[in-house]
Amino acid sequence: MRIVVSGTHASGKSTLISDFALRHPEFTVLPDPFDLIDEAWDQPSAAMFARQLRIAAERLGSGEIAGDVIAERGPLDFLAYLLALDEVAGASASPELLERSTILTAEALGHVDLLVVLPLNSADAIEVGADEDPELRDAMNDVLMELVDDADLVGSRLTMVEIVGSPSERLRRLEELVSGA
Repeated sequence: MRIVVSGTHASGKSTLISDFALRHPEFTVLPDPFDLIDEAWDQPSAAMFARQLRIAAERLGSGEIAGDVIAERGPLDFLAYLLALDEVAGASASPELLERSTILTAEALGHVDLLVVLPLNSADAIEVGADEDPELRDAMNDVLMELVDDADLVGSRLTMVEIVGSPSERLRRLEELVSGA
C-alpha cells in the first residue's frame, strides 16, 4: 500500500506519520521532501516548491521502494504551494512550470493507493508564529482543498480522505483505512 499524507505546513502530518510508523514498522516512511533539498532555500520560491514536487513525484513513481510506504507530502502539496505562492506573493510560476508540475502530479498520483489530507480547521487548530508564514499556510490549504476535488488531477484509482481531530483520532482513522484496504 502506498499512502501519501498531505496538508499545509504545521497541519499535523509529521505527528500522524510518526505515530503511525511506531505502530506499523512494516511501512517505509518517506520524509518531507524539504528535508532532502538544499537548506540554503530559507524563503518560499517557485523553484524551491518545483524541486520538492519533482522529488515527491519521482519517489512515488520509482519502483525502488517495495512494500508498504507512507510519504510525508506528495506532489499535490507542492502544486498547491506553487499556486498559493502566486496568490500570496505574486511570485508567479511560469505557465510551462505549472503545466509540467500538473502532469507530474497526475502521473505520480497514479501510484498512490490512499491520499490522506489534513485540512486546517478551527476545532483542532495548530497555532503557528509569523515565522511560519501563516498567510501562505492558509492559502496553500485553500488551494489544496480545491485540487483534491479535481478528478482529472487526482484520478479515480486512489482513495482520498480528509482526516480531522486530535492526533489520536487521526491515527485511529488512518489505521481503520489501512486495515480496511
